[in-house]
Amino acid sequence: MKFRLIDRLLGRSRKHPRVEKGISARGILVFNDTSEVIRAEAVLKSSGLDVQVKGPPPALRTGCDLVIEFPLIMEPAARQALAAARLKPIQTVPVQDVLLEPVSLFHIKDFGDWLMVRAANMKITVEKSTRIIVNVSGGGCPDVPYLAECLVGRNLSEAPEPLSLGHTLCGYALQLAFDEVRSRCPG
Repeated sequence: MKFRLIDRLLGRSRKHPRVEKGISARGILVFNDTSEVIRAEAVLKSSGLDVQVKGPPPALRTGCDLVIEFPLIMEPAARQALAAARLKPIQTVPVQDVLLEPVSLFHIKDFGDWLMVRAANMKITVEKSTRIIVNVSGGGCPDVPYLAECLVGRNLSEAPEPLSLGHTLCGYALQLAFDEVRSRCPG
């Protein structure tokens, strides 16, 4: 029933949508604001669900710059965990069309001696040989200068977690970039 409604809304006709090629095993949870996405991610991960925060596809933008991609078969468990945390997505959509593919938040640029990781609008650059953070930039939140001050010049293994310093969307995005750069520059 849900697939037929979405197909009808997207102007498609299908007799057996569950059998046809193109139906994804992944879904997207859409929320009103980024703070709900951040809380929902923590709740779902602590429930053992395989979730990823991504950028919303153009067709699902609501003003929130993030969505959660999850295994669609786990929708009942996801909704139960979210309800227990008093979180309610405004929409759940199966990823069945290239237009509904969530967008990766990460962009990685290797400058030889330095590695820059961008997550959403926040960037962190590290000198690969020393693992020293040489730059933090981007975003538009008021805590970005403070985050940069606390991180630049420190080794990745000694630097504080960005989310321990700031709780804005920029702090969250910087935490994602920080985690990614640590995984790419092991030490």
